[in-house]
Amino acid sequence: MAEAHSNPRSINPRNPSQTRPVDVVVVGGGIVGKACALGLAQLGLNTVEIAPDLGLAVPSPQGHQWGQRIYAFSPSTQKLLAHLQIWDALDHSRLQAVRDMRIYGDRGEKNDQLHLSAFEAGTHQLAWIGESNLIEHTLDQAARFQNKLERIADAVEKIDVDANGNTLHLKSGGAIHAQLVIAADGANSPIRDSIGISFSEESYLQSAVVANWMCTYPHLETAFQWFLPGGDIVAMLPLPNKQVSMVWSTSTEHAAELLKLNQSQWLDRLSSIANGAIEKQLGELTLNSTPAAFPLRKIRAARFIGPEANPKVALIGDAAHVMHPLAGQGLNLGLRDVAVLLNILSKRESFRPLSDLTLLRRYERQRQGDTSALLWVTDKLKKLFSGGSNTEKQLRNWGLGLVNKSHFIKQRLIERALGEIDFD
Repeated sequence: MAEAHSNPRSINPRNPSQTRPVDVVVVGGGIVGKACALGLAQLGLNTVEIAPDLGLAVPSPQGHQWGQRIYAFSPSTQKLLAHLQIWDALDHSRLQAVRDMRIYGDRGEKNDQLHLSAFEAGTHQLAWIGESNLIEHTLDQAARFQNKLERIADAVEKIDVDANGNTLHLKSGGAIHAQLVIAADGANSPIRDSIGISFSEESYLQSAVVANWMCTYPHLETAFQWFLPGGDIVAMLPLPNKQVSMVWSTSTEHAAELLKLNQSQWLDRLSSIANGAIEKQLGELTLNSTPAAFPLRKIRAARFIGPEANPKVALIGDAAHVMHPLAGQGLNLGLRDVAVLLNILSKRESFRPLSDLTLLRRYERQRQGDTSALLWVTDKLKKLFSGGSNTEKQLRNWGLGLVNKSHFIKQRLIERALGEIDFD
């Protein structure tokens, strides 16, 4: 639970009657927004980050209970956090390396599976699993010592865009003028809507039920995922000290039912799916957190920069794209937005302002391909494994086995999951 916190770099506007000029404003207080604001300040840009909850401290996670928000961090995310000088500051005892992934089809047959191995791919790990609070707390600590970064606990009520930049009018009554605005304000982004960027949205009519478990068998640094008959997907992600984090994608009605289960009922439910495979892999499970549920949907902005006639705003993270969690790539995709944007701005020609149309188009072009590919793949996989016909069942399970036999295809899948970013 976040608590009130006095941060010398997290303040309200100093003079509400004046419009203050800065280089860039980041709107949003999640991991993606915080990482972007820190990176921009490290480039020497006078940066302001605005979000209502920036006056609240994210406590450092401690103890044997892990937080509800667990993410898979790809090597591209690790590279960005290292570039921001964050990675080595993390408590690595609360990070778990993933060296194997095992994905199972819904027929229960031995060959209906896909095994991805870091060893076979020639890399040290496929991903790391860690808590949202772990990253956010460390980003907050770094922000306190960055004199080019000012954080304002407020909300943007209105944004005016003209040829000279953006003027943001705050709920407190103040106003800030910036050459460039970065919208990191989430899936329901008010900035995206106010500058007229349209978006497509599709509800999966599902929720992700998340909970952490202690297990009696070692998980062997392996992430497991089971596609179930009827369209459910259950993932068990490894955590330190014989723990796993469950992500169960299911119908909203079933999710509401799962949230009401006690420890004994949970064990009965888990033992009844996938022919008891979860218990066979992980042993006896003991609930180690309060289960929670989050709605699942797909969102893609039509443009990543705007307004159309005179772009001065760039979208990053969930403001630009939201995807199904079956591939565990949502946060990584948003942080690759940050990495690309920082790289482009760091290499900009001296005569170009921050909001130069050429720079913004470079960002949009570089991000659209990666985003489109991942959204398409996760959406098609989700829908393929939701189909109930015998033909669909045979096709999807045969496909898993076929891919598992092809070293070339598996290598390409791993390369896509690892992600590529460049800071040279």
